[in-house]
Amino acid sequence: MKRTIAGTHVHPIGLGCMNVAWAYGSPPSEEDSVKLFHEALDLGYNHFDTANIYGKGKSEELVGQVLKTRRKEVFLASKTGIIVDGPKRGIDCSPEAMTQSIEDSLKRLQTDHIDLFYMHRFDPKVPIADSVGALKDAIDAGKIGSYGVSEWNSQHIREAHGVHPMAAVQTEYSLWTRNVELGVLDTTKELGIALVAFSPVARGAICGVMTDPTKLEEKDLRRSHPRFSEDNWPKNLSLIEKFVDLAQQAGVTPAQLALQWVISRGDHLHAIPGTTKVQHMKDNFHALDKKLGDDVLARAGDLINQQTVSGHRYPEVMRNTIDTEDFVAA
Repeated sequence: MKRTIAGTHVHPIGLGCMNVAWAYGSPPSEEDSVKLFHEALDLGYNHFDTANIYGKGKSEELVGQVLKTRRKEVFLASKTGIIVDGPKRGIDCSPEAMTQSIEDSLKRLQTDHIDLFYMHRFDPKVPIADSVGALKDAIDAGKIGSYGVSEWNSQHIREAHGVHPMAAVQTEYSLWTRNVELGVLDTTKELGIALVAFSPVARGAICGVMTDPTKLEEKDLRRSHPRFSEDNWPKNLSLIEKFVDLAQQAGVTPAQLALQWVISRGDHLHAIPGTTKVQHMKDNFHALDKKLGDDVLARAGDLINQQTVSGHRYPEVMRNTIDTEDFVAA
């Protein structure tokens, strides 16, 4: 089973490469991370997704160690636009910043081209035509094959696509995060743009492993997210326990059920779960091997959705950087 991004056929389940460098507790060793990526390629993964901010470039560097000998096996995506250091912290999608960022990413990735390069967030300070124009120049120069955007709303996607055709939109999409259903899902389908779902297993929450978020490491980002809070988690855990039972009855892992649900939402859907565990990586890759009935997928969607989940997907400070349409607060 293959799907298409930027004219390239890839497996619908790609590999998110953030976890090896950032966000969810202590990352694995460099040696283990590189080994994980090699095992992913051996399994058949052919879509790797990283970004310049993951570990302040560390994720790209680790991916680069693999690409230097196996570049032709990978459809490579990376991103720019979020500034995480110092006084300039925020979003910068100016042509100058993106042009330099592409050069920096190419060096870390040890390659002469990136197949898909995203603007990681919408920058309201820069005209869309200017940002897209800079990416078009990079495409013409052969440094990137195509461009995409992450967490943009439908109107801005249409505007950018009108300047130069967009290959992909990446945003959070899972059973418990449905914001794309407010417009982006239909817009991307209409325009023939791939929709790439990050955090498709709800940041690991619905995999049936996590029971107590207070035991997460202090630097784990999930500790600051409302759905994992002391008030909201018990309510969400009760849903997850029922979801785990549903997956077991269907003969799949909870992650496989979650991934199959995402992929079922349209022929243009892709998912990029991240993990540091080889077995999880294998399970994710084979999530589509056992086709589940529409009734099982419907039951999963009825159980965990925007109306049943407690808490917003992001803390307030992060919500301010998201352009994707949002649900009205209850």
